[in-house]
Amino acid sequence: MAKAPRCGPYICGIDAALDVVSGKWKGLILWELEARRVRRFAELRRGLPGVSEKMLTQHLREMEADGLVHREVHAEVPPRVEYSLTEHGRTLNQALGPLGAWGVERMRREGFEAVDVAEASQG
Repeated sequence: MAKAPRCGPYICGIDAALDVVSGKWKGLILWELEARRVRRFAELRRGLPGVSEKMLTQHLREMEADGLVHREVHAEVPPRVEYSLTEHGRTLNQALGPLGAWGVERMRREGFEAVDVAEASQG
């Protein structure tokens, strides 16, 4: 069943923003595309250990519909599809920067370790 489109009404700006980035993987997709600029589907999947193909596809479609991600299909055989951030997606990523800094400080304070993405994607 398809999700209803996100169009408010919203209580506040935080409500509207979280509506667009809701879901475990969207923030990580934004981070991966910011760091790597352009990624193919399989590259994104390797960069996000634990994400299922179905969930990544769903989130990318929603993010494209929200104007955060650009999907470019190259007319080749086999077809090559690349994903990148739009300007709107980059501004959202910048807005999430302070939240990421807060999370890094929390990890430090609580003694949490960060996942080694290169190691996790090989396993």
